[in-house]
Amino acid sequence: MTSAVDTGVWIRRYQPAPDAGVRLLCLPHAGGASSYYVPVAAALAPAADVLAVQYPGRQDRRSEEPLGDLRELADRVADAVSDGDERPLAVFGHSMGALLGYEVALRLEKAGRGPVRLFASGRRAPSAARPGEDMHKRTDSALLEGVRRLSGTDAQVFEDEELVRMVLPAIRADYRAVETYELRPGDRVRCPVTVLTGDADPMTTVEEARAWSACTEGPTDLHVFPGGHFYLNDRAADVLAVLRAHLGL
Repeated sequence: MTSAVDTGVWIRRYQPAPDAGVRLLCLPHAGGASSYYVPVAAALAPAADVLAVQYPGRQDRRSEEPLGDLRELADRVADAVSDGDERPLAVFGHSMGALLGYEVALRLEKAGRGPVRLFASGRRAPSAARPGEDMHKRTDSALLEGVRRLSGTDAQVFEDEELVRMVLPAIRADYRAVETYELRPGDRVRCPVTVLTGDADPMTTVEEARAWSACTEGPTDLHVFPGGHFYLNDRAADVLAVLRAHLGL
């Protein structure tokens, strides 16, 4: 794995770009890690300084207890980017990361340093809840099967029993964070929101993605790509083009 510059417990900078005019905070999906964004950092540097978030309970933070509360995660991440850097900040999150990015944006705006844009990928709008989701309550095997069906994790991971035991608590905590989250009435970000989704995503319909427009006071735009929940693995060039266009890179 590409080594990262140490910028504290929560943030990894795989391609530091201190002279870039904009920072991009990247938030992983459930069960994901900061290293998922290594290619993004490589592609956007030196025009953008990519900050990839590392959640507790995985990779170099595997000895830490994972957090199963999305708002607590948002508190910690918002604090982590309160480092005095006054460059504009945009937020990109995929799946759980999109929902977390929304809560982080709310906190940053409340503190008077809101992001210039939120990129919400692979996640229905916070207002488009699906009651009854209970992946985090399922047996280990059922939970892993659900993750496997989304095709975002290397199949070899599931064949390594020791590795599965290591990552399972973090996966369960992440699903708990998402599935127990409830949007507070009246919560809306002020920044523009760019929504990206796959046309065959079982977790998000196009209409559920379009509903992000009800969660911001700013403008929204929607980009639909061929593919499922991890459409961006096959459409990386297209996703990067959207990022560059909106960030002026």
